[in-house]
Amino acid sequence: MTSLKQILDGLTPLGDGPGWRGEIPDGWLQGRTGYGGLSAAIALHCAMQSDTDLPPLRSAQVSFIGPLAGPILVTAHRLRRGKNAAFIQADIESEAGLGLRCTFVFMRAIESELDYAVTTVPDFAKPGPEETTFKGHPAVAFTQNFEFLDRRDGPNLLPAEWLRWTRLNEREGLDPMVELLAVGDCLPPAALRLIGRNVPMSSLTWILNVLGPQPTTEDGWWLLRSNADYARAGSSSQQMGIWNSRGEMVAEQMQSVAVFA
Repeated sequence: MTSLKQILDGLTPLGDGPGWRGEIPDGWLQGRTGYGGLSAAIALHCAMQSDTDLPPLRSAQVSFIGPLAGPILVTAHRLRRGKNAAFIQADIESEAGLGLRCTFVFMRAIESELDYAVTTVPDFAKPGPEETTFKGHPAVAFTQNFEFLDRRDGPNLLPAEWLRWTRLNEREGLDPMVELLAVGDCLPPAALRLIGRNVPMSSLTWILNVLGPQPTTEDGWWLLRSNADYARAGSSSQQMGIWNSRGEMVAEQMQSVAVFA
């Protein structure tokens, strides 16, 4: 199994601009395309290499345009850089054409009179040594790169809510933000909870806002939450969050999902 670090280390600069050639191996596929968290992590890695002295990542806006598999071309360029923030666009293409477009916002901390945060942590303790975790369904290749513990039922869960503790099998040497993007898309679409069976689905867009300068956790575990608050006419919108092992919310997310059922 090829690790995320090996995929990133295998990216080859083009030499005539901020572009790289690489490959999405079969072990990271989700159906006929690369797992979305992997594609976004590759794009972020290249975006961070395309400019100098970038401040911390603050926001990622990801569009899943088409399938990505096998050999890929990654390009990144600066859209704008001001005193406090930098906007960088990163695209990934494969033989099928443009598959992913990301806009990353990097922003330094600035002095502010505001100091306000209202977040709640789901009641789902971090996996202990006695917990039985799992790798995901063998037919979904990318899940074998992760370890999971799920909660899908309980008196306090909403009808379309899903909780999952997630960690990468191999995470040494990864930038914390790249690791966070790789993990953040690991929950199946929450609308599956309403259907109660697997049906074809496809993520369309994904927005992730980072809460704080550098996310950290213990033993690689991150708690993911997803809740679909709209599912109608083949479209679902879901609110998502990521917490670390200390119960601190490190990212807020939102996804638009196509549901073919």
